[in-house]
Amino acid sequence: MSNGKFAKRKGVATKMMFMILAVVLIVGISIGGTLAWLTATSGPVTNTFTTSDIEITLAESDDLDLKMVPGYTITKDPKATVEAGSEDCYLFVKLEKSTNFDDFMTYTIASGWTELTSAAGTNYKVYYRVFDSKDSTNTNAQGTAYSILEDDQVTVKSTVTKADMKALSAATYPTLTVTAYASQLYKSNSTAAGAVNKFTPAEAWDIVPKA
Repeated sequence: MSNGKFAKRKGVATKMMFMILAVVLIVGISIGGTLAWLTATSGPVTNTFTTSDIEITLAESDDLDLKMVPGYTITKDPKATVEAGSEDCYLFVKLEKSTNFDDFMTYTIASGWTELTSAAGTNYKVYYRVFDSKDSTNTNAQGTAYSILEDDQVTVKSTVTKADMKALSAATYPTLTVTAYASQLYKSNSTAAGAVNKFTPAEAWDIVPKA
């Protein structure tokens, strides 16, 4: 009988031990499932880098009468514009004359243009205006069409004779060709002391692509 009781107690103890182990396992699994390291995640930040540009136009009236009459003025009204939304820039115009132009015609550059003497050639000159939104004293405005010739005209010299004009052919008529260019004004937006941020007019002209 004693062995039977002992065996019975042993069986009960074993069952209790298994039950305790099962409870411990269940609690352990429960605790392990709820514990976690502290973490955090931010929302995404996307930086989109847009483009910049300089846009210019050069326009002239379509109904110009360019017939030479000694002493007469002839309407010639090329106008250059830096389009709104462009970056700060230099606006250049190149006036190129045929080799015989000065024998027949004269003109004066309109006010507001500065000659870039370092860019002058045998039969052409270059002038520029500055468009600088950071300079409160700068009066050149984007979207404004600027006349290139004073009073939008050229003048036929009074010394021109009928014989002079008769000697001309379609291949030798005097011509004046105007071309506009632009180049960015600032090299960088650095605010460091002593930083040289602006291109000089000569530097800007040198980097302009020319046909």
